[in-house]
Amino acid sequence: MNRHTDEARYAQVVAEKLSPAEFPRSATYEAKWVLENLMGPNALWLAESLAERLDLKPGMRVLDMGCGKAVSSIFLAKEFGAEVWATDLWVPAAENLVRIRDAGVERSVYPVHAEAHSLPFAGGFFDALISLDAYHYFGTDDLYLGNYFAPLVRSGGQIGIVVPGLRADFEGDPPPHLAPKWREHWDFWSFHSPEWWRRHWNKTGLVAVEAAELVPDGWRHWLSWDEASLELGYVSGEFEEFVAEWIDVMRTDSGRNLGFTRMVARRLDT
Repeated sequence: MNRHTDEARYAQVVAEKLSPAEFPRSATYEAKWVLENLMGPNALWLAESLAERLDLKPGMRVLDMGCGKAVSSIFLAKEFGAEVWATDLWVPAAENLVRIRDAGVERSVYPVHAEAHSLPFAGGFFDALISLDAYHYFGTDDLYLGNYFAPLVRSGGQIGIVVPGLRADFEGDPPPHLAPKWREHWDFWSFHSPEWWRRHWNKTGLVAVEAAELVPDGWRHWLSWDEASLELGYVSGEFEEFVAEWIDVMRTDSGRNLGFTRMVARRLDT
């Protein structure tokens, strides 16, 4: 379906697949804006899900690490009154500034172009650190939390992530319906269970884990988002083929393995 040809069908897909009751804050944002700025799963849904476990207050300084096109940063500023440093490597800060200005939050969202191992912030500067659909690209490293991330948040501040995850880590090869994707895309080995992430952070002694769990029905929301973005014409080329294949994988899996891992911890005094 072409996104410009059938307004009635467009509205139906949005109503059926992009308006889950679990995310009432996200539902107030125009679906077209969210779709046009997609870089994977729905960033607003992930942000709203994580916010359920965070103690966000107006004026808090928040690092949004791997923010993509800054839609999650805009969401946190609008919904919770946070000051957000929208930090990403793949999207230039100048491009994100345009979106931030258009959203009317340029006085509370600050775009930053930086790599995860070279963040230009003072230690203890932030009240909270978050990362949505990005932390697994760098944070599985045993050294990352302690050397690069946790030092940026004040003592007692929260660190929260939502990443593609598994109900339980594989013992050996993935199940047959997942194995071809894991062979084709090695980055899928960065998908881990909540318990894996709990151990990974707890062993540092730097944080106290407050939540380590799968996002409720996360796989269903992931599937609905991909189905809608494909049907409405917001993915193309090689990515279109990948999304179509991934939809089949998720349908076959039906939540037996795949989902989103949600982790929240609080920095300890050190």
